[in-house]
Amino acid sequence: MMAHQRVLRFRCQGCWLIGILHVPDEPLSRGVLIVTGGPQYRVGSHRQFVLLARHLAEHHVPVMRFDYRGMGDSEGDMRDFENIQDDLEAAIGEFFTTMPAMKELVLWGLCDGATAAAFHAWSDPRITGLVLANPWVRTAQGEARTTLRHYYLHRLRDRDFWRKLRQGRFGLRPAFDSFRRVLTAARQPTAQVETLPERLYLALRRFRGQVLIILSGADLGAREFMALPGQHPHWRKLLAMPRVQQTIIPNANHTFARQAWRDEVADICAKWIRAW
Repeated sequence: MMAHQRVLRFRCQGCWLIGILHVPDEPLSRGVLIVTGGPQYRVGSHRQFVLLARHLAEHHVPVMRFDYRGMGDSEGDMRDFENIQDDLEAAIGEFFTTMPAMKELVLWGLCDGATAAAFHAWSDPRITGLVLANPWVRTAQGEARTTLRHYYLHRLRDRDFWRKLRQGRFGLRPAFDSFRRVLTAARQPTAQVETLPERLYLALRRFRGQVLIILSGADLGAREFMALPGQHPHWRKLLAMPRVQQTIIPNANHTFARQAWRDEVADICAKWIRAW
C-alpha cells in the first residue's frame, strides 16, 4: 500500500522541533511515536527508524519520528533521556493534532529512549502501548555483574585469548587490574530505592496498557535487563503479566544492525500493534 511522508515543525518550550510523519492511505486509529535513544536523531543507526516507520506504515500504522531539543534539526540545548518529557508531550500533541482520526498511541523506544517512553506513558491515557527495545536499566553493580558473567566468562572460553596469553601478546597486569575493579563493583550492595531499574519498574506498574519488550541476545545492556527477574521477585511478577510480552532476537547487537535483525523487529512490531 502507499504511504506518504510529511515534515512537521512544532514548538516545545520556545524551541522549534522537527519531525517526519508517515501517513498510510488507510491509517489505523492506533499510531506509533518513535522515541530515539540518545545521542541520536530521527533517522536512527543504519536508518533503522526510517525503515521501521516505512514498514509499519505499509501495514496501515501511522508513524511519527522526531528530533527532541538539541538533536538533529531541532533547536535547543542537548539533553539526556531524563529531560525529554516536555519534548515527548509536544510531539504527542502534534501527532494527535495532525492525525485527528487517531484515537490512541504506542510509544516505541530504543535504549534510554525506551526508558524515557515508559517514564512518560503512565501519565497519558492516550498512550495504550509501549515497545521497549533494549531498555536502559544501567547501574554500576548491574553493569559489573553482567560484564563478569557475559564478558569475562566468554573470554576464558576463547581459544584466541589463551593463544595470545601464551605468546605474550596479552597485557596481563592491566587485564587483572580491570577485572579487579569490575569484581569490586559487582560486590557492592545494590541500593533498594531510586535506582534506574526500580524507577522503570514503578513506571511500568503504573502503566495499564500493553507492553512489548524486544531484547538483543548479544547486547550487554539487554543482558542487564534480562537479569532483573532472576534478582527481584517483583520484576518477575511484572514480566509474567498477560499484558507484557517479551521476545529475544538471538545474536543481535544493541541497534539490530543487520537487515535480518531489523526486519524481524519490524515484523514483530507490526503484528503486535495490530493484535490487540
